[in-house]
Amino acid sequence: MMTKLLIALLLAFLLSVLAFPVFIKRMDQLQFGQQIREDGPARHAQKSGTPTMGGLVIIASAMIASLFTAGLAKPLLVVLPVFLGCGLLGFLDDYLKIVKKQSLGFKARSKLFGMLIISLVFMVLLTLTDLYNPVVKMPFITDPINFGYIYPFFVLLLITGFSNSVNLTDGIDGLAAGTAALALIAFAYISYRAGIPSVALFCAALTGACFGFLVFNRHPARLFMGDVGSLALGGVLAAVAVVAAADLFLLIIGAVFVLEALSVTLQVASFQLTGKRIFLMSPLHHHFELKGWSEWRVVSLFWFAGLLFAITGIWQYSLAAAAL
Repeated sequence: MMTKLLIALLLAFLLSVLAFPVFIKRMDQLQFGQQIREDGPARHAQKSGTPTMGGLVIIASAMIASLFTAGLAKPLLVVLPVFLGCGLLGFLDDYLKIVKKQSLGFKARSKLFGMLIISLVFMVLLTLTDLYNPVVKMPFITDPINFGYIYPFFVLLLITGFSNSVNLTDGIDGLAAGTAALALIAFAYISYRAGIPSVALFCAALTGACFGFLVFNRHPARLFMGDVGSLALGGVLAAVAVVAAADLFLLIIGAVFVLEALSVTLQVASFQLTGKRIFLMSPLHHHFELKGWSEWRVVSLFWFAGLLFAITGIWQYSLAAAAL
């Protein structure tokens, strides 16, 4: 199995590394460049026009490598619609912003409706494949808890929350892809231990695709993943966690994404209630940038935190699994 996991990772890495130069050249020709938020750090202005939508190659490379190594196993067929559905939402958002010059892209309610449809399809597929399990293992607590009728709403919240959290994290070179890769490695282990090798192989393939992307996204980035990449990564992390019956362990393994989203929520709430800001800027990575940190220093800190969170999540999952 370890050999197949390595093949999946290396194949996706190789496919993405070979495809990205061609993709970057084509995006340059089409002038599909990143739009930089005007209220962001001043030094980000020089990134305007950098080719984006690299998530398309991440998705394609991971799909090819995982299907080659895992085939069309049932658990994988449950996960992939979330991956592709969230990627499609992100692609439409990118298309509206970059091609149609609609600065806000998809309206929030339209995106939420799309997430609702994706989550409903996911729940149906879970039920049809006997993977639906409202009994949720709890980190730091021995006994699992049955979520009962609220479980579908919890899954919707998980998919919507994590797709948007990864999207918020995708603000500086290498940050989202690197932290996502660490989380995916953790879930490759968890999926294998949970007895769903096809999902473990998919996680390995997606890790390889993220590593391939980092070759071109490391600072100074030659390519951004766009919403097509960030929404797909966040959504599929949630889907994998649910299929592997490690729902709440995602909050530990993906704690960097949770903290990024929380920083935005706290910033908005504080400003609306008191007129004061908690951070110099949100999401959290921008706060450190405005304190004078280099992008590489911020990314290194967040990667290290992501590694510690991934190890902690694996440790807690192992304890919970052993207690059953």
